[in-house]
Formats: sequence, C-alpha cells, structure tokens
Amino acid sequence: MKVLISGSTGLIGSALVSFLTHAGHDIVRLVRSAPKPDGSEVHWDPEPGHIDTAGLEGLDAVVHLAGENIGSGRWTRDKKGRIFGSRIKGTRILCEALANLTNPPKVMVSASAIGYYGDRGEEVLNEESTAGLGFLADVCTEWELATEPVLQKDIRVVNLRTGVVLSLAGGPLEKMLPPFKMGVGGILGNGRQYMSWIALDDAVGIIHHALTTDSLQGPVNNVAPHPVTNREFTKTLGRVLRRPTLFPLPSFGLRIMFGREMANELFLSSTRVEPSRLQETGYAFQHPELEGALRHVLGK
Repeated sequence: MKVLISGSTGLIGSALVSFLTHAGHDIVRLVRSAPKPDGSEVHWDPEPGHIDTAGLEGLDAVVHLAGENIGSGRWTRDKKGRIFGSRIKGTRILCEALANLTNPPKVMVSASAIGYYGDRGEEVLNEESTAGLGFLADVCTEWELATEPVLQKDIRVVNLRTGVVLSLAGGPLEKMLPPFKMGVGGILGNGRQYMSWIALDDAVGIIHHALTTDSLQGPVNNVAPHPVTNREFTKTLGRVLRRPTLFPLPSFGLRIMFGREMANELFLSSTRVEPSRLQETGYAFQHPELEGALRHVLGK
C-alpha cells in the first residue's frame, strides 16, 4: 500500500514507519517543514489551514497520529488550546482535503485515546460505552467527530482509542523508570485507579490490523486485554526491575506538581478498557499480560 502518515516522528509514528517500510509498503510523510522533492513527503500547516492537496492523490491509506503532547508541560490555558486545536483542527483540515480528492484513499486510521471514557472507576468499558466527562473526554469526542468529512465519502474510518503505551522511547514508562530504578518508586494516589496499557509493538501491529481488516471501522480500543490497577502496575514494574516500591506519591502531591485538572485526568483517573473489537476481528496480541510486556520492553 501507499500510506500517508502524520505524526511520523512521534513515539508510535516512528515505530510504524519502520514496521510498514520493512513490510514493503510505500510511506509518505505529512510534514510541516519543506517537503523532500522525491514525493516521500507532503507539506501541511494546520494552523493557517494549508495542505498540499495534490500530494494526497493516489494514496491507498492514511494513518493520522499528529497532535500536541498531552504529557509535556502543565495544562495552562494556552497548552489546552494547543492540545485541542492540534487534534480537532488538524484532523478536520486533513479529512476535508481527503474528501475532495479525485482518487481518495480506501481507509483512514485516525488517532483518539481512552481519555474518551473519562474517570469511570471499576466500570468495564468497551467501544459501545458512552463518553465520559472532563477535558480529555471532550477533546476525544470532538477529535473523532472531526473525521466526518471522510465518512461522508464512504472512506472506512477507524478511530483508534489508544491507552498507555509502554516503550523506552517515550511515554509514561520512560519517565517512571529513573525513580523506580533507584528504588524510590511507588503507587500514585490510592493506587486503585485502572490503567489500560498497550505495548508499543502491539500498538503498531494493531494499526496494521486496522488498515488491512475491512470489517473494522468506527471506535477501536487500542489496549491490551488485561488492564491493571496502578497498584498492580507498580508491583509488577518493581518485580521486573527487582526494586522496592515503597514510596507512594499522594494525590495532593500530584496536584501540586501538575495542577489539579492534569493530575486528576492523567494520573488519578481510572479507565478500565477492553479491546472488544480487536478480539472480535481476531487480532493476536504479542504481549497480552503486563509482566511479559514489561520484561520484553525492558529486556528483562
């Protein structure tokens, strides 16, 4: 396939480019910088709404991953504006351009997140569950709605609701490792909040599955089949690293460090998500259990 990828330098995007290239697919990157003249890059600038529409002709598929990093920096008003705008405006601009092509792609995999569900305690959630409350839930709802222009053109759309991605190349695990390696890691808050996670290898494999499985469309939970509480995650990571996990970080400490809203939604929110549609369509997880995933990622 000829596949356009936005966010190709991010954590998932970088791994996806490598995976698809080695599988023999032709990759075109959507970039903000001046594009290479060989046709391997297409220019866009979502802020003013510019995109090189001619460069989008002849694609078989699109994987849209671009968006402001939600975990870098406090959620100031400006930061929240960039998180919202980079996702909703960028997605809408890309989808409108794709919908107006003479030869549009057959499928689009567009990023979303399990933040869609909000803080739901121990409730087991699947793709049929309703949206939750809060900033991230609002962002994800509007993010998914922004794909409407391509849906109206009968392009198959998969809204990939991704959980916590486990990798040493970025994401929460990379930030957690230093204190855990020093033996000063511990639970966050009361530790009872559920974490729905996915190994990077599976996050990439699931995108490929979404591109090649015609029956898969709409929201798809990009998570492993066995979510765990923060307490379970902490104990498992400590066991894999052979380090104690005796130093909890209380809720008020997280709120002082990150602000109430960011702390509540990123670290203290409980989201217990099942990958129902992946299981229904036969995706075989490489790392279905947390301990095995962590040992693979950490080389233990």
